[in-house]
Amino acid sequence: MSGRDEDAPDAPGPGAAPGGPNPSPRGERMRLGSHGDGVSLERVEERPGAPGRDRQVVRAKDGSHLRRPTPTRSHGTRRVVLSSTPRSLDAAPRAAGFTARAITIFPQMFPGPLGGSLTGTALKDGLWSMEPVDLRAFARDKHRSVDGPPAGGGPGLVMKPEVVDRALTFAARGTPGRREWPVVFLSPRGKRFDQAMARRFAGGQGITLLCGRFEGVDERVLEKHAVEEVSLGDFVLTGGEIAAMALLDATVRLIPRVLGNPESLAEESHAAGLLEHPQYTKPADWDGRAIPEVLLSGHHARIAEWRRTRSEDLTKERRPDLWRAHVAKSGHADPGEAAELSDAHTTAAKAGKKDD
Repeated sequence: MSGRDEDAPDAPGPGAAPGGPNPSPRGERMRLGSHGDGVSLERVEERPGAPGRDRQVVRAKDGSHLRRPTPTRSHGTRRVVLSSTPRSLDAAPRAAGFTARAITIFPQMFPGPLGGSLTGTALKDGLWSMEPVDLRAFARDKHRSVDGPPAGGGPGLVMKPEVVDRALTFAARGTPGRREWPVVFLSPRGKRFDQAMARRFAGGQGITLLCGRFEGVDERVLEKHAVEEVSLGDFVLTGGEIAAMALLDATVRLIPRVLGNPESLAEESHAAGLLEHPQYTKPADWDGRAIPEVLLSGHHARIAEWRRTRSEDLTKERRPDLWRAHVAKSGHADPGEAAELSDAHTTAAKAGKKDD
């Protein structure tokens, strides 16, 4: 069996007449109005007195159907089902721009928050596209099972290798090599996600994200497909979907033309390996707290120096690990200072825990 995309439109009812409305033995259709050439909105009443539902029907001028009515969908997402007719995966079309494919048992969760704000606007403008892939569509038993008990015993369930294998193979259709299209499994044991990784992903043509659930995925299928494991941090979520959305948000915003002002990328946290300096806006004095005078001076060199110094100070204080990496890369500060700072930070953290 091979995969195919299906819009799953509503089929016309039995006894449909080509020249007029399609009467149904369950109720009546009422035409609510025209919406463009040959497009009408009809209300279908399932039974007398029951609430109706609206759908589009496209007809030619003579009243015949041009196509079957299709339900509306969010941001071009598709439902993936299996067919009994094999076809070449390489021949499947792919949307222009950056494409994100998320393999999940909850395809309805996408695009989720990515459908709003700047990423949502970029999605509608075609700068990137979101293609959820329903993992259960690749299960072949009658219950659409995607998991099984862990080998060796223990709690929880593990995602089956054969089901994940079919989904990954399907998602790989029409994609280039891994350099341009990485395949990522969101996992707490993966490499820590950072800004450099987001830039690498944004520089490619797309990405496939495997959203885990339960106790994880059978190791053999990860090895077969050389899947890259990525973690958002040292914590555990109920599933990979939220982690996938966070990764995509950080990646998509780096795609050219997604942000209104691309210069803002150069000064934000982690852009230069440091945390961002504090930000202020009007009024100059609020609640007895004044904006630093240097920011109101109009002296651009002094402002730049103040921002650099505050950025370094914040990084030393809050993220000594980032500061050490910055020192090693730039060599503009004393590494001993960074080591002392790290020791002091660790000692303070231990003291805080003891006080608690």
